[in-house]
Amino acid sequence: MGAWEIVLIVVCAAIVVGVAISLIVKKAKGKPVCDCGCDCEHCSGCAYCEQFKAKKEQKEN
Repeated sequence: MGAWEIVLIVVCAAIVVGVAISLIVKKAKGKPVCDCGCDCEHCSGCAYCEQFKAKKEQKEN
């Protein structure tokens, strides 16, 4: 393997680890981590958003 291939592998691995860490941090803070790219308070496109809305309504009541 050449040096460029090793650098490419390291960079790709760093990106994957960074995304995984950001999802873990968001989930730990209680923020939605769905992949629809929405504001989950106003989304009706995914099941996770519905669960998020239900939890939020329970906290308010």
